[in-house]
Amino acid sequence: MGKYFVQNFGCRATQADGAALESQLAAKGLAAAGERSTADLVVLNTCTVTSAADDDVRQTIRRVHRENPEARILVTGCYAQRAPHELAAMPGVEWVVGNSHKTGIAELVTLGDSAAPYHGNIHVGDIFAQHDFLSAPVEDAAGDRTRPNLKIQDGCNNRCSFCIIPFVRGRSRSAPVDRVVEQVRGLARRYREIVLSGINLGRWGREPGSTMRLADLLRLLLAETEVERLRLSSIEPMDWSEDLLGLVSASVRIAKHVHAPLQSGSDRILRRMHRKYRPRHYAERVEKARALMPDAAIGADVMVGFPGETDADFEESRRFIESLPFTYLHVFTYSERPGTPAATEPLAVPMPVRKERNRVLRDLAAAKNRAFRERMVGKTLSAVTLQEPFTGLTDNYLKVELTRDREPNRIVDVAIGSLTDRGVKEQTVTPPLRIPSAIG
Repeated sequence: MGKYFVQNFGCRATQADGAALESQLAAKGLAAAGERSTADLVVLNTCTVTSAADDDVRQTIRRVHRENPEARILVTGCYAQRAPHELAAMPGVEWVVGNSHKTGIAELVTLGDSAAPYHGNIHVGDIFAQHDFLSAPVEDAAGDRTRPNLKIQDGCNNRCSFCIIPFVRGRSRSAPVDRVVEQVRGLARRYREIVLSGINLGRWGREPGSTMRLADLLRLLLAETEVERLRLSSIEPMDWSEDLLGLVSASVRIAKHVHAPLQSGSDRILRRMHRKYRPRHYAERVEKARALMPDAAIGADVMVGFPGETDADFEESRRFIESLPFTYLHVFTYSERPGTPAATEPLAVPMPVRKERNRVLRDLAAAKNRAFRERMVGKTLSAVTLQEPFTGLTDNYLKVELTRDREPNRIVDVAIGSLTDRGVKEQTVTPPLRIPSAIG
């Protein structure tokens, strides 16, 4: 087979899947290609959360086939699970492998070396029939990363009316606790910060018969591994329990970073989305987090343009967001996903209106983020140094420009002196003035 190149699209969990894929391929003796254009096998690990994500994948397939026509293209991930025949029909695509068969990719492509290749080889099964946690160890694929993502949960049992993810990821499934401990222990030997991720991370350990919860797992990791810092990716608002918030706030080894998807601050729209909380519930969780962690990063995913969202609904949502202590927002424009209940809803919001509402919330997010960064000036923050020279990421999720280069993959204390366009800058230390001694 020669050399492979894996390209990931989408969320942290997808990126972690990509790292696991690299591990599988390396274990079979395949070598990583430095560039996509020199690869014999190109694996596209896809997202399908929006139509724009689908467009990006299709454009990439065309580009790969044009630039490297001899490469064998394998498309996997969520788009492959949702619409395999659509992808198989594209020139250059040799395999389409859904999430249901993702852990067998290495065997599939190495078997393909001795078999005559044929176009559009589809391997997709019933994702809801999957009960095991489909993931391979990521240690061998961490490479030059300084903050590896470790996926410990997959799938989602929620049925939000706009979301295709449960239909391409399946039911919620947790990585076994002993496997998580083993992987964190191994990664902690080489990396200072590890990001725990999942499709619905807060549901880790919720399978029938399990008595452990995410907070229990974190305590076990702190007790049984030497990891210096754990960071939690997105967790649904009502899974930010008192126990979990208390643990995150109390431990110096867990990043002060709370990300809780909101989607809308309008009570009516949340109900239409089939979200399981109301604005007042969400506000209580966020305000509790801020009270416990005054300098924490607090972020949210927010959607604009959901079918039937009126001007009044949007304004209610905007005011709600403005009232809360967010430090950043991920703002998304609603995108119709075939197969979801919302895709059949009447009263579609015109695209120009969606885009304008997106701009309004992005401007609000930028103002909140700047105000937060201004508050950090004069403080000393803990940061992990990144591969990019003179760059770190603070405990509370701020990109920091360092005044002197440090070795990557170290946790350092940084005095914040000023702002950059999107982050903060380390304070410049002025050497003491040297006064020449008097000549007698």
